[in-house]
Amino acid sequence: MSNTRKKQFSDANGDRDGRVEFSENTNLIEQSVYHYSLQDRETPYLYRQLYSYDAVPRVSFNHRYVPVNMPDEIWITDTTFRDGQQSRAPFTVDQIVHLYSLMHKLGGPRGIIRQSEFFVYTEKDREALRRCMELGYEFPEITSWIRASKKDFELVKSLGIKETGVLVSCSDYHIYNKMGLTRAKAMDMYLGVVKDILDMGIRPRCHFEDITRADFYGFVVPFASELRRLGEEAGIPVKIRACDTMGYGVTYQGAALPRSVPGIVYGLIHYAGIDSSMLEWHGHNDFYKVVTNASTAWLYGASGVNCSLLGIGERTGNCPLEAMCMEYASLRGTCDGMDLPLITEIAEYFEKEIGYTIPPMTPFVGRDFNVTHAGIHADGLMKDEEIYNIFNTDVLLHRPATVAVDAHSGLAGIAHWLNGKLTEKGIDERFGKRSEEVAAIKALVDAEYENGRNTTMSDGELCEMVKMTIPHLADKF
Repeated sequence: MSNTRKKQFSDANGDRDGRVEFSENTNLIEQSVYHYSLQDRETPYLYRQLYSYDAVPRVSFNHRYVPVNMPDEIWITDTTFRDGQQSRAPFTVDQIVHLYSLMHKLGGPRGIIRQSEFFVYTEKDREALRRCMELGYEFPEITSWIRASKKDFELVKSLGIKETGVLVSCSDYHIYNKMGLTRAKAMDMYLGVVKDILDMGIRPRCHFEDITRADFYGFVVPFASELRRLGEEAGIPVKIRACDTMGYGVTYQGAALPRSVPGIVYGLIHYAGIDSSMLEWHGHNDFYKVVTNASTAWLYGASGVNCSLLGIGERTGNCPLEAMCMEYASLRGTCDGMDLPLITEIAEYFEKEIGYTIPPMTPFVGRDFNVTHAGIHADGLMKDEEIYNIFNTDVLLHRPATVAVDAHSGLAGIAHWLNGKLTEKGIDERFGKRSEEVAAIKALVDAEYENGRNTTMSDGELCEMVKMTIPHLADKF
């Protein structure tokens, strides 16, 4: 459903090109007379004032502001098995099927995780795709990504896939310097490819690669407008994926194009006429902005944000899918049926079954994301867990807050670890930080560090210390 519902007014001659419309979003009559034509060039425009290559990319401001325009419905799409898989050893078929099933459960009955993107080139790719399709899940819908060739279109059609992504690079870096074309030739080629896809009855999803270095009004908007027109003629809407391929997007108020995420999303909707439901954001994390950029795309009108599990992907990775589950709940005030503890199960599967190492400090999935090391923090946790835990991680993620024991943990840290371990083992007994038992364990820990140790104590080592200092619990540990 469109996020913007408008009543259009014609002039006396019935001309609809210079439209004046009543918007039910703002309850105002709005002028929409903007039409942007392709601006072809013989040479590329590379925004050297922003991207000099030998300097950190610059952010420019024009102090133009666009309105927040959250769509009626927002969702997450997945690229773990496409973009994510390009950054690591390929998944096995069984691993793909299992992760796809976990995503289905995580996304819940309303399909907050709406689609998942697959390769189709090898027999292994196709076997994984077939087995996932055989599960019969409505969500995530299985889509594909292909090259711009008729043979690939026929392959997608034969597999029963209803939507496919196709690459349509939109910056002059790619059009001129990679493909050796001009803007006019690139647009003509792209429109021909999309028309072929539409002729096969497949929904095209056009990947506007490198949109944050593209001439927005000279190429992006006129191209998107033509794609919309093609879709209207075919009766099959064309989806646009705005790809921040290099992570250059920024969310600062008043930032100028081509780097402004609000400007890109607003412009595609307002100037190119792309419906919110046909627009999704795909970002990379080169400048640590991937989650904020994705959330901003939602806020300003894109219904979809494209992610991968654990953020795996090219270079610094994609937007972490689990992060956007949390962003969804934060912005909507509800999980809408998402099963958040599945995030923990997915992380455990990656580490234990796939052998992928998650950096321990990674939010929501890392080993230490809710583990405190400082003794003073551990003391706070013992008094009131809310003081040092971001939310009830035990309830929401099945990950209780814990402490790591090292030279700085103190009595409070050891007591918190011990009582947490007793809870884990179903033992009702508890020990205060001033108990003799906790003091005895601390003496053993202190001896380790006095002898030159500089690493955190492992659970196994601490359990041995419990056996030594609290004999009646020895058989429990």
